[in-house]
Amino acid sequence: MLVRLLRLFPELPEAPTIRAALDRNLTSANLLAEAAYFRQPNRQSFERTYGWAWLLKLAEELHDWQDLNATAWSRSLQPLAEVIVDRYLNYLPRLTYPIRIGTHTNTAFGLAFALDYARACSHQELETLIVKSARGYYLKDASYPAEWELGGNDFLSPSLTEADLMCRIMEPSEFKSWFDRFLPRIADGKPEILLYPVKVSDRSDPMIVHLDGLHLSRAWCMRRVASVLPQQDPARLILIESAGRHMKEGLIHISSGRYVGEHWLASFAVHLLST
Repeated sequence: MLVRLLRLFPELPEAPTIRAALDRNLTSANLLAEAAYFRQPNRQSFERTYGWAWLLKLAEELHDWQDLNATAWSRSLQPLAEVIVDRYLNYLPRLTYPIRIGTHTNTAFGLAFALDYARACSHQELETLIVKSARGYYLKDASYPAEWELGGNDFLSPSLTEADLMCRIMEPSEFKSWFDRFLPRIADGKPEILLYPVKVSDRSDPMIVHLDGLHLSRAWCMRRVASVLPQQDPARLILIESAGRHMKEGLIHISSGRYVGEHWLASFAVHLLST
């Protein structure tokens, strides 16, 4: 989040403070220690795959930034990024079934961010494996029961996160055919539970507040999917309208004054607004 903000707004008043914090943390010594921790026995599932995905998103953000500090940070981060890539290469061939939940271990989310990294950094082996895995996990999905999916601590929509991934690996015409089978009632505005913001009853609760993040992640998934569908596709128009509702509801609450939401919701907001 901080790196993306620096790239987008280099004159930000907080820029010197952000750079100093990154300098303190993204050192070669610190990141070699992190890489060594991941390599320890019995760490195979540590941060799988949510933490892996965000680490590769950071590496992607630093990769092609023409900035002296960023070049040094990227070089320091590379050993840890390589460990995470190895984790994906080792894990995906063994993951027979995708994990379809709305929290940290959601497979589609982890694959989408890792795919972004693989393409930005020209890692052909990782890209090929992700595309193959995604097609194996999701290509035959149809009539997804999205009206059942909302859970009380979700910050991802399993159906929309899957669609967000699949529109990255398919040509638009193939994706439209797949999406029409996958969520066939979107063009009719159904199911409403997927297309309208949800109730967040207690923002002081660290699990219930996940639903504020759900609004933001739903919005970025809907916007990406809509961008791939034909201009006059009724589903495209429905998704654009729904994304707007979710974005409005989610952004209102990113600074609630409560740590349980504020320490992570801003990263979702920045990702939504800058992609």
